[in-house]
Amino acid sequence: MPESIERTNDFVVKFANVNGSGSASANRLFARSILRMGVPVSPRNIFPSNIQGLPTWYEVRVSEAGHLGARGGADLMVAMNPQTWNEDIASIEPGGYLFYDSTKAMPTSKFRSDVTVIGMPLTEICNAEYTEPRERQLFKNIIYVGALAALLDIELAAVEGLLGDQFKGKEKLIAANVHALHLGNAYAMKHLDCPIGLRIRRADAVGDRIFLEGNNAAALGAVYGGATVCAWYPITPSSSLAEAFQRHCGRYRLDPETKKSRHAIVQAEDELASIGMVIGAAWNGARAFTATSGPGISLMQEFIGLAYFAEIPAVVFDVQRGGPSTGMPTRTQQSDILSCAYASHGDTKHILLLPEDPRECFTMGADAFDLADRLQTPVFVMLDLDIGMNERLCAPLDWDDARRLDRGKVMTAADLDAGKDFGRYLDVDGDGIPYRTYPGTHPKRGAFFTRGTTKDSRARYSEEGPDYVENMQRLLKKFETAKELVPHPVVRDAKQPTRFGAIFYGSTSPAMHEAVAALEAQGLHLDTLRIRAFPFHDDILDFVAAHDHVFVVEQNRDAQLRTLLMTEGDIAPAKLIKVLNYDGTPITARFILREIEKRMADANVVPLRKAVP
Repeated sequence: MPESIERTNDFVVKFANVNGSGSASANRLFARSILRMGVPVSPRNIFPSNIQGLPTWYEVRVSEAGHLGARGGADLMVAMNPQTWNEDIASIEPGGYLFYDSTKAMPTSKFRSDVTVIGMPLTEICNAEYTEPRERQLFKNIIYVGALAALLDIELAAVEGLLGDQFKGKEKLIAANVHALHLGNAYAMKHLDCPIGLRIRRADAVGDRIFLEGNNAAALGAVYGGATVCAWYPITPSSSLAEAFQRHCGRYRLDPETKKSRHAIVQAEDELASIGMVIGAAWNGARAFTATSGPGISLMQEFIGLAYFAEIPAVVFDVQRGGPSTGMPTRTQQSDILSCAYASHGDTKHILLLPEDPRECFTMGADAFDLADRLQTPVFVMLDLDIGMNERLCAPLDWDDARRLDRGKVMTAADLDAGKDFGRYLDVDGDGIPYRTYPGTHPKRGAFFTRGTTKDSRARYSEEGPDYVENMQRLLKKFETAKELVPHPVVRDAKQPTRFGAIFYGSTSPAMHEAVAALEAQGLHLDTLRIRAFPFHDDILDFVAAHDHVFVVEQNRDAQLRTLLMTEGDIAPAKLIKVLNYDGTPITARFILREIEKRMADANVVPLRKAVP
């Protein structure tokens, strides 16, 4: 039997529960208590696409070093679901720990000899303490949090403080939960070997960072970006974004005097209707958006094409999930890159923003509205389930109060009266972006209507080939202009010169940073580039040209970003090496490390070691 794992502030705890058992709040309480002790955590909720009864997992990575990506494996498994017992036991690292409800005896064949088993009769304790079935179920979760506090050396005061915050003003609930917490803690201290080899030690590694979900941050970004209209249809994993926008509007979109709403939130009958409402509101001058996922993008195609060709600003928050079709609603992927980049039929190209954490969800969520107005086109903010529905540490959000909304090229009534030449689709400045007017700006001049069919530069209906070609070429010029307006890529040079590079984006970022650090420790060096937007800035193509081989790390089967790079940059396929994870779980540093090590070995790359003095 291997020695038991002994680590401080560096391990993974995984909870295996039944969906609907009330475990979610207790598991979140556990994660946040560690955070209160100054130790960074990165929790992930892995849940089924049903309401109640199926297995659910909650994984908490503890890392004082600040690694926020999924690691893979579990050092401590809290096994509360008999249905998934075998799978859960198999995922424990050799030398790890198993904590389970020992009320009912289990055969020795159900355990592993290389794992330390910690049994506690949770059901028996609850039955003796509580009479109501629901109380027994709910307080069982708090009792095991109390036991884990003893096993891992977590300060009870940190947990109690969180309970006080959670049930503020409800003293009876605070007292009942604190009682259950101490019940579990006292039993563990008396009957179990506490603490185990995994321990939490108070630190100061969190700093001023905040703990926030990407969907919540993006919704707040929409408020700060000036959005007043949201039309949406419920779909996992994006529904919480629209719901968060509604909460934020309840604070920030009310008239200070009358307290009346200064926003419109509409749950439409389907996704097609929702994007239609967004386009209508945006055409009339409102800043409007929808929140959806891959299946919704599929249903919106024709209206997205209308917004592109009629040049109407709109923002779409796409919280990606596994596909195709209805796919895996509660699993994460980066699977909508191509479908959004070229959404609709015919020749279209759309702006994509690719945030890596909640902070960028906020900033890009706000910036998307300025970009949509400046470029008069739909803008897609590409989150995914991992970043959207999980809390993550990030730098504090900030905002420049002097910042004003950028509405782009809008002619006023005064401009029109002054005799300025107005052609709705006329390229006056050579950047491909025409001038527009809000409907009703002037009684006789400007644009009141638009069309999705072919037209000339003054919006007159035309099926003449030269008019169509001129318009389509101007749209391409506008897309080129967008390259300098969207966020530029982030480049990191390796410590040693290298022929290899790596490109990644979005929620892959934390695992990628950890993997690169591990490679460097082995003497294998990689320059890296994180893409933050499409169209691709010239720096991205320069990065590819500067390396013999470039790994493209993404979370889908068909290497969609790689395809986009080859198509838009005319890059030889052999130069871009696929590193793909698409099983629905977040990509891990271990996976990236293993894949790149293998490919570097195939290329006969010799690690660069420091010379011994």
